[in-house]
Amino acid sequence: MTDARVPLGRSGIDVRPIGLGCMGMSQFYGPADPAESIATIHTAIDVGIDFFDTSDIYGAADASFGQASNGFGHNEELLGRAVKGRRDDIVLATKFGARLDEAGDAVLDSRPEYVAQACDASLARLGTDHIDLYYVHRLDPLVPVEETVGAMAQLQEAGKIRATGLSAVDSDTLRRASAVAPISALQSEYSLWERTLESDVLSTCRQLGITLVPYSPLGRAALTGRVNPGTSFGDNDFRGTLPKFQSDNYASNARLVDELRDFAAERGFTPGQVALAWLLAQPHDVAPIPGTKRVKYVRENAEATKVPLSADDVATLAEMFAPERVSGGQYGDVTARDRRTTSS
Repeated sequence: MTDARVPLGRSGIDVRPIGLGCMGMSQFYGPADPAESIATIHTAIDVGIDFFDTSDIYGAADASFGQASNGFGHNEELLGRAVKGRRDDIVLATKFGARLDEAGDAVLDSRPEYVAQACDASLARLGTDHIDLYYVHRLDPLVPVEETVGAMAQLQEAGKIRATGLSAVDSDTLRRASAVAPISALQSEYSLWERTLESDVLSTCRQLGITLVPYSPLGRAALTGRVNPGTSFGDNDFRGTLPKFQSDNYASNARLVDELRDFAAERGFTPGQVALAWLLAQPHDVAPIPGTKRVKYVRENAEATKVPLSADDVATLAEMFAPERVSGGQYGDVTARDRRTTSS
């Protein structure tokens, strides 16, 4: 992997250009083997990946997901075990903001008192005395963002976290939050086939000096070319609920992936590597976190930093996946509720 570094805002922290999202090791994309997951994390460190992303909620599916649960905090505990003895070699990011109520349903909660409680619990599960980058996973609509970020700033003053991030918020929220404390990173979905952020949010990130951390940068594996239109997703794979993967939409989207596959083959790389390289070529600080639970694919993703793309290549790929050519929106039904709509 290249020695280039990506700064996380103005926090003084920098990372290698390609990180690792660990969510799928606990939830959402079918069954996972813990031993293989830990081997994948170890391999990631060995090949130079040093930016690891998790969340306290990963593993704790509620009834609306229709999935079995590994338990709240499962992914953090897994990652904590995997990096034991190598903690100083990595930048560790986790998130809070969704919890389970008494009925076992996921609810949003970013009250200041919960911020401190959630952080202490994550520190214990991760087996560390500090979190490098701490995000609000999803904002609670009952709590002004200023109050949540203010509580996070107190955690930073106490040395429990090094930098503050937000996830999946709009430009106005970014500006309001930044007026309270420095925001180092925004984590949101961004890829060749999901580019909603380009309308406004990306320019706000540039203006405020906020690094973008794209999740699902490979389109939930669609951009790797390994998901076919006839693929049947199991009950514990939530891609089957997403609009872009619905039969008619995906048949159309698969034709775009075929174009990407041809483009990549001509250059001797995989479609996924080219898709990641396109993100790295954007005119802003970006640190994508492709998720995988396989050693093979973490090695493949790390090699994306070696893909040479000219300005014309970047433009060609952008036009190939122009938003009007991609079928289906980002999400289907909302999967977590605010505290007003629960029976807790």
